[in-house]
Amino acid sequence: MKKIENKCMLITYADSMGKNLAELEVLLDRYFKEAVGGVHILPFFPSSGDRGFAPMDYHKVDPAFGGWEDVERIAEKYYLMFDYMINHISAQSPYYQDFLAKKDASVYRDLFIRYRDFWENGEPTAEQVDAIYKRKPRAPYVEAHFADGTAEKVWCTFDEEQIDINCKSETAKEFIRDNLETLCAHGAALIRLDAFAYATKRAGTSCFFIEPDVWEFLGACGEIVAKSGVLLLPEIHEHYSMQKKIADQDYYVYDFALPMLLINGLYYGQSKYLKHWLSICPRKQFTTLDTHDGIGVVDVKDLLPDEEIERTKEDIFKFGANVKKIYNTAAYNNLDIYQVNCSYYSALGDDDAAYLLARAVQFFAPGIPQVYYVGLLAGRNDLKLLEETKVGRNINRHYYDAEEVGREVERPVVKKLLSLMKFRNTHPAFDGDFVLEECGDEELRILREHGGQWARLTANLKTKVYEVTYSEHGEKRTLD
Repeated sequence: MKKIENKCMLITYADSMGKNLAELEVLLDRYFKEAVGGVHILPFFPSSGDRGFAPMDYHKVDPAFGGWEDVERIAEKYYLMFDYMINHISAQSPYYQDFLAKKDASVYRDLFIRYRDFWENGEPTAEQVDAIYKRKPRAPYVEAHFADGTAEKVWCTFDEEQIDINCKSETAKEFIRDNLETLCAHGAALIRLDAFAYATKRAGTSCFFIEPDVWEFLGACGEIVAKSGVLLLPEIHEHYSMQKKIADQDYYVYDFALPMLLINGLYYGQSKYLKHWLSICPRKQFTTLDTHDGIGVVDVKDLLPDEEIERTKEDIFKFGANVKKIYNTAAYNNLDIYQVNCSYYSALGDDDAAYLLARAVQFFAPGIPQVYYVGLLAGRNDLKLLEETKVGRNINRHYYDAEEVGREVERPVVKKLLSLMKFRNTHPAFDGDFVLEECGDEELRILREHGGQWARLTANLKTKVYEVTYSEHGEKRTLD
């Protein structure tokens, strides 16, 4: 099974490029084997909701996608990242269902966070509720209705299908160990700890990224996967200082600030905020422009002035293609103020020049680039799927069958993107130093250098013109 490499990673669902894992493998090998070195396969386990993020059992692959043999076959050719939803498990899982059936007699009675045990008087005070970093306008819970006719509150941060795990309990520690070892055994090179910051909870706090608990917990998970040579990637959407703290502990982190910073730079022809971030961002990171979620807003707090954040967010609805504010409201089952639902290509107005420049910056930035499957094919907003489902995030979750993928890879913008990705995967300069060179306020110049080999990006964010030059056998070349 392949381990991590400094090559572009594709992010895709098991059924978004082809109907299942077997078709995904065929398409990867046919069209993308030089552009893609790794694949983050979004949750492929049996699930009861949230497009796989309400997993029922980590020991199985959803039969609609295939089996472990399909996953392992892909792992022999591409380094893989799997998701572990460390904060929660499905309400339909055998663990929660056993708890509902047997209550205190269940072996999983300590796997969940029961309000009666967590809070001093069985309920939080108003002040304690206010302190919680939450996704709902009230205390985060659902009513657990037991077979004996009784009911009590259990912690539920997200959707009612996603029941929080009591990660401090001995039952949970064994549960986590078993699940992580299962994922390691089936070809993971990295495991993404989804919603990681929510997993550390303590009464009277924000129950989000609680120190030192968070470091003890991360260290325990790291010890489990290290035996298999697997790495962890904690997933947190919040202030960039949290990413830097994690990076200081020598873990991989996400660069979720880059997407909005680049949109800001390309909308207004300015590079100062982008340059500042590139000069201070963690070096051991995965860069993103797009993911299965929306374009993050909270991630650029204090990297962009508040007024720049606001005008950039507002102008996505002005300059973006086929994106409206209503797609981010209750009418489309989305009230998340922390992100904007839109494909990255459409956020840049379906403009090939702006889009390719954004990708070039991403590929030259510190870290390993991740490219979401819709972005790989320079995908536009899927208004049809959005309206059919009334789910805001589905605007950027188009389903491509094999024939459509074959057509999309012939578009000039996609051909150029794949060429850029191949270059990023193969030139030795990207294994070395990152240098921001002096240039004007509308410009960006980045030099990557390693072992006497170099590659340079020269870009103008106002005109959307860029050039990639590089060394080859001691000569200067220009990427076509």
